[in-house]
Parts: sequence; structure tokens; C-alpha cells
Amino acid sequence: MTTPTTPSAIRDLIVYSDEVREALANGKPVVALESTIITHGMPFPKNVETAREVEADIRAEGAVPATIALMDGKIMVGLSDEDLDRLAQAKDVMKCSRADLTFALATGRYGATTVAATMMAAHAAGLKVFATGGIGGVHKGAEDSFDISADLDELGRTPVCVVSAGAKALLDIPKTLEVLETKGVPVIAFGTEELPAFWSRASGLKAPYSLNSAAEIGSLLKMRSRFPDHGGVLIANPVPEADQIPRDEMTGYIDAAIADATAKGVRGKDVTPFVLGAILELTGGRSLDTNIALVRNNARLAARIAAELV
Repeated sequence: MTTPTTPSAIRDLIVYSDEVREALANGKPVVALESTIITHGMPFPKNVETAREVEADIRAEGAVPATIALMDGKIMVGLSDEDLDRLAQAKDVMKCSRADLTFALATGRYGATTVAATMMAAHAAGLKVFATGGIGGVHKGAEDSFDISADLDELGRTPVCVVSAGAKALLDIPKTLEVLETKGVPVIAFGTEELPAFWSRASGLKAPYSLNSAAEIGSLLKMRSRFPDHGGVLIANPVPEADQIPRDEMTGYIDAAIADATAKGVRGKDVTPFVLGAILELTGGRSLDTNIALVRNNARLAARIAAELV
């Protein structure tokens, strides 16, 4: 199956699961999901358990989940139980952003998609809404390291609605917001005037925009789609209050983890996984519990938004 947004040159690269193919054919809402949380976020079998919980949350809201990954030279849009197990237990899976996606396809490597690569694949497959944990952005010290996530460029160019808990709190959030504004990306806080900060509901920053319902977000997306050269929209959905780690507490963990990474010379793509691992240890595992809670919360909201677009 192909869609109007699928470029003809890559139609043979996209493989839909039976569930996703049927949903698209029948006009049902579909929500894209990334796969790095499976391969790089947590060990087996916790990764599979979490992936299935997130997919179940989307189904419970009346939508269909489409976990995206690169397997055997194909872009898999929706994974069967067998595919999910294969990916979760695979070794040396590439973490794929825009720069890596075609390399993984050309070489037949397994690839887990980040925000940027998931947006690329979702748009090509005709999907309009994507749920994730948090986006990448401008790293602290980027004025020296030039470490800026490709997620920001992708949001500026690819018309997919990304539902997140904001940018990962280990980043320079004010600079991340500035870059998103420059690239014309609306940043919408859901149900709050303050921008959430991933593990914490508060960042100390006023959100550029705020909306309070999936219907309002759907109306925005429909209006934005009338313009031919628009990029993505970022929804910042606060983690449920019962699951958050408060900002004041979280700041100390983040600063300690970043200082450790700097002292050990960790750079580039290795910074985020190193810092996340250090935070996991410093919080005694609480950061992972919060991460799972916010991903599931985002998936539920994304399903409601997707339902507004069919």
C-alpha cells in the first residue's frame, strides 16, 4: 500500500504491518512510534514490555500504533510481535537519524529510528502524528561543541505532529526554543502555560503557545496543512504529576551527569545515552519509571489527536 505522501522512488522500501495497512485503507487514526526506546532505552525484556504497553495505550484510545524501524533493508511501518522481539534482542542496532537512515537501508543493518528518522519515515508512509518521549535539541555548551540535534531541522522541514514531553531536560532548553522559532516550528504546551521539561512538569519557561484539547490541536494541524511548505508541530505534554521528578531535584542530577560526561570526554552522539545512563543511576531507577510514564501519556494524547485528523 502507498499513500499520496509516499515518494515513488521509495515505495518499494516501505513495508506496512497488516494492522497499519488495514487502518490506513479504512481511514482509521494511526500513530507513529520510534524504535530507539526499544533498542537503546532499556534492556530486554523491559524494552518489549514497554513497547507493548505503549501500543496498547494507543489501541485503547481507538487508534492503531505504527512502531517504525529499519529491518532487512526495509522501512517497517508497524511491527508484528515477532518483529518486535527480533529488534529488541538484536545486537549492534544502528541508532538512525536523518544522516544514518539510508546507510542502514543500503547495508541491510537493523536500525532504530530517532525522532528525525521517524518523522521522515512517518511522512513518507502517510502518517501525520508521532508520539515520543522527548525531542533532541541544542546541547549545553553548543557554542563550542556545535552539538545540535538533527531533530530540530526535521521539525522545520517535515509536516508531522510530534507529541512529546518537551525537549530532554539535559539540553539547553532556551536555545532549543530559539532554534525552533527560527525554523518556524510552533511549540504548543498542552493544558499548561509553562513549557514542561521531560521528567518535570515545570521548566521555568513560558510556553510559546498553549492549547487545552486534542480538538484544538487538530484544528491547528488542519489549518497548517493548507500551506504547502510547512514543517512540523511540536506538542509539549507534561508528564502526569504523580510520575514527575520535580525540577529542583532533577536539576542536580542533570548537572552531575553532564559534569561526569565532560570529565570523561564523552562527545557527539554518545553524550545523550551517557547522561541518561548516569541519571538513571543517580535517581535509583526513578528516571526510567518517569520516562515510561511520560511516553505512555504522550501516546494517549497522540491517539486522540490522530482521531481528529481522519
